[in-house]
Amino acid sequence: MELEFWGTRGTFPVSGRDRVRHGGNTACASLAVSASERVIIDAGTGLRNLGRKIKERSGPGRLHLHLLLTHFHLDHIMGLPFFEPLNSDRTVVTFYADEEPEETERLLAALMNGRLFPLGFSDLRSTRHFKRLPAGRLCFGAVEVTHQALNHPQGSVAYRLESKGGSVVFATDTEHPLKGVDEALAEFSRGADHLITDATFTPEEYEDGRRGWGHSTWEAGVKLAEAAGVQHLLLSHLNPDHDDRRVDALVRRARRLFPRTGAAREGLKLQI
Repeated sequence: MELEFWGTRGTFPVSGRDRVRHGGNTACASLAVSASERVIIDAGTGLRNLGRKIKERSGPGRLHLHLLLTHFHLDHIMGLPFFEPLNSDRTVVTFYADEEPEETERLLAALMNGRLFPLGFSDLRSTRHFKRLPAGRLCFGAVEVTHQALNHPQGSVAYRLESKGGSVVFATDTEHPLKGVDEALAEFSRGADHLITDATFTPEEYEDGRRGWGHSTWEAGVKLAEAAGVQHLLLSHLNPDHDDRRVDALVRRARRLFPRTGAAREGLKLQI
């Protein structure tokens, strides 16, 4: 199975010639379970391009989408009003979050209340369901999904997706402890093929008044990858102030300590 990234920025989307290679859209990734079923992680601005691709490829039947939300901060949901499949009567979308279903619906509907966006949430033609994340596993075809709480203001969760082809962990909004690593997250990530982790700040930026903001550094990501024994580390939740050259420099620094490090970027595909 192929996991594809549609947005890897954090905080807000950016554009410009110096940000083309890694892209400027905020968090979104997807995995096609079958021709008519897809798992989506987060609904940042990258969701718009995913929606256009789904529209191009989908057949005449029902389309089942499972949208796993890490949390409700704006950069992770702001693509939702522009997601074309949401306004198709062939689409069935199930939203999962670590929140009561009624609250999830209320928070998402606030983006489309007829004032901030021309369409109201209730006007959309898709069928929508809202579910709280279960304590155990979710199964979508051959893909199993588990989650783990993260250290982030108002809460967030990491997701682990596993199939026969491999495993990937998304831990994109979390702040590392001042000493050591997040042991629960390290255990959750144990042996994963790919670890996608929060690298919003350099260590220098983090120490310059950004403690407690709920985000992490490439250095903390390296320590987590080593503690968890993962195969491959991908830096994500890229700082909008970091252009392509700056991101490349962070990757080079990280590779001195953990050679199998890269940066998550739009269009990147992982086999799992």
